[in-house]
Amino acid sequence: MIILVPLAIVIVAFAVANRQSVTVSFDPFSADAPAASLSLPLFALVIGLLIVGVIIGGVASWLGQGRWRGAARRLERELRALRAKLSAYEGMADGPSGVPRASEPPAPLRLRPPA
Repeated sequence: MIILVPLAIVIVAFAVANRQSVTVSFDPFSADAPAASLSLPLFALVIGLLIVGVIIGGVASWLGQGRWRGAARRLERELRALRAKLSAYEGMADGPSGVPRASEPPAPLRLRPPA
């Protein structure tokens, strides 16, 4: 709310102050009678171009971070495989070999007194 309300006020003030119509031409060869042109209010043009710029920037950023997302997926797979191996090793330690698990304290040492 602290950011959105002042931003909305600025956008509405900009739209009210820039209601005049502008013509955007897509024909670089004929300035007098363009083959493709668009007439719209100035505020609509500026806000529309701002939205398009944010979308293009977001897509470029998402594409640029692709290798990091791939590395994260690869590391997650490796982590799952290592956890599975660790579970298998812990299961082997519980077997009849008599090797205590790391979480169990060692048995106390009992010595006979000297004779």
